[in-house]
This record gives sequence, C-alpha cells and structure tokens, in this order.
Amino acid sequence: MNLKTPALYIHIPFCFSKCHYCDFYSSTSISAVPDFLKALIKEMEMYRNRFNPFSTVYIGGGTPSLLSPQQLRDVLTSIQKNFDFISDPEITIETNPADLSRSYLELIHEVGINRINIGVQSFDQKVLNFLGRRHSLTQGISAVEASRKAGFHNIGLDLIYGVSGQSIDSWLDTLKQAVAFSPEHLSCYQLTLEPKTPLGKRYQAGEFFIPGDELQYEFFMKTSQFLEDAGYIHYEVSNFARETELASRHNQKYWDHSPYLGLGPAAHSFHDNRRWWNHRSVEQYITAINAGNLPVEETEILTMEQLRLEALYLGLRTKKGVCLEDFKNQYDCDLFTEKKKMLDKLQKDGLISIQDGHLSPTPTGFAVADSLSLI
Repeated sequence: MNLKTPALYIHIPFCFSKCHYCDFYSSTSISAVPDFLKALIKEMEMYRNRFNPFSTVYIGGGTPSLLSPQQLRDVLTSIQKNFDFISDPEITIETNPADLSRSYLELIHEVGINRINIGVQSFDQKVLNFLGRRHSLTQGISAVEASRKAGFHNIGLDLIYGVSGQSIDSWLDTLKQAVAFSPEHLSCYQLTLEPKTPLGKRYQAGEFFIPGDELQYEFFMKTSQFLEDAGYIHYEVSNFARETELASRHNQKYWDHSPYLGLGPAAHSFHDNRRWWNHRSVEQYITAINAGNLPVEETEILTMEQLRLEALYLGLRTKKGVCLEDFKNQYDCDLFTEKKKMLDKLQKDGLISIQDGHLSPTPTGFAVADSLSLI
C-alpha cells in the first residue's frame, strides 16, 4: 500500500492558440468551457472519499489562466467541498503571461492560489516568435513583475532552450533576465520536437536544424552551472529552486511514486499499482460524465518489476536520488549487491555517487539521467 500523501491535478484543456511545439492535449475552441467546468465538478463528486487528504493541487493545461477568477473560484470551491486536505496545501496554477494583468493576479491570489507558474519560455522575442507563443517579451516581463506586486511569494518561471539558431550566450542572457526577478523556482526544458506538432513537421521537412547532442550537453551543463552559481539548487533534471523548501511539492509527488488523482480530459492518475487516464477529448469526457460514468479511457496494472523500474527511472532524475534501503524494502531488490558491477562503473565514470545510503546522479549524470535507470 502507498502511504504517501497524494496530489491532485486538474487539467484545463483549452488554449486561445496552440504553441508550435506543444503536444499536450488542448482545444482552441473555448465555447465548451462552461459545459466542461460542470463536468469537471461532477467528476470531483465521483471521486469523493476515494483518496486520503491531498497536500498539493496543480491546475495545468492547456492554459488555465484563460479561466476567469470567478470560474477558478468555482473550481477551488468544488475541490474543497469534495476533497480533504492537510494543512497549508500548495496550490499552483500554470499561466500564460498574456493573461496576467495586475487585477487578474490579485483576484486569483485571493481565491486561494498560492503558487504561480508563468510560461515565459524566453526573454528573446525571436525565440518567442519561433515557438509560436502568443505573449510578447514585454508581456513576459510585466507578468513576472505584476505577480510579485499582486502578493505571490512563490513564483516559478518556465524556460525553453535548444531552439534553432539559439546560441549559448543568448540563452544565458535569458537566464540572467530570469534570475534578476529572483523567482523562487525555475524550470528549464530542452526543446522536444514531437512529430505531429507544427514545429515537428517543419523539422522533418528540413526547414531548420536544432543543436546536436554535444551542444545540447553544453546547454544543459551551462544552465546548471549558471543557476547554481546564482544560488539555485538543481534538484531535478529540469528544475531549480532557490531553497529546498521552494522545490515544487506537487511535481515531487510524481518522482517519488506518490499517489495522484488527475481530473479533466487526458489527465492521468496513479494509486498503489494501478494507473488510469481519461479520454483525450473534451467531447468524450463530457459525454461520459453526463452519462454518469467516469471518463476513463484505459487502466493498467503495474507489475512489481514495472514499479521497480519506474521508481529507479524517476528517482535518478532527482538530486535526492534513490534511498537504497527503502528501495530494497519496497521492491525486494538490493541494488548495491545485485547491480554492484554496473554501479562501480557508473561511479568510476563520474555519473553517480553513493553516499549515506543514497544512490544519486552527479551533475554529469543528470545530463544522461534517462539512461542511468538502465542499470
């Protein structure tokens, strides 16, 4: 049984426009928002009393900031009505800078949201244009400044690197601008080109190039070095926090195999050894709920071997790493003895360290974290 405190994720599947690189499920037809919100509240009622008290809420998307403050208030009121929480839960919302006026920010802060993630992506207008972002450089700067003035004391900025034509120096300029705002959290993602996205199709047609492996590695290492020099903790492959307490409590749930409930189209859930996910369609989602059914598209039961591999994969993406004793007790696998030869090699290559009973990636190991779990 999983005794860890669960997390609640709410997927708002609407955007005013679709970014050229985005493969997350969302619709640019916002006429269905009112019907979706009614269905979302019904889905909450269906899951009442099924989970232990939650400690985090993450409202993601899509673009949750296209909802009005009143709509967000209704969502949060329904969450509180249907679910229990431990004291002082972390409540995060993802936002687009184009939506963030000072008055809007003050209103969403008043309804109980205490952490804001701003999808700045870049402080370079050329990069924003290439990515198809609907906000401008000026709006990005204004959004961060207005969030602080509106009373947010836990601000996270999302940034993207490895863009076509982007130099290390121009990326470092974006990082310097970001750090100048003293955000509590920074997420720095390497651009991933999914085949069915507009950018993915253009790349496959040979319209542009992206940095090769060596340059991507340099981007990664320079990012880590710059932000750590600026006082940030590189606590997960793509994530940095000003203090340990400011690391995303919600995202850490995913990395340590805590249970989580995902509501809304395409949202995933996990509890004990079961994972399930909802229909990737607003229409199917609403139809299922209005018929009195959970909008689940599929469920899978994970074997102990699958859980073990996932725990290793996720754990080695974090600075904390994997506690060898806990891993042995939970998954009946003594990594230190069963994988000693491989662990010795990874240590010799400078990719991992083993200290105080923890198996952790080094900064170099972070850069190849996905392959470390193959031990």
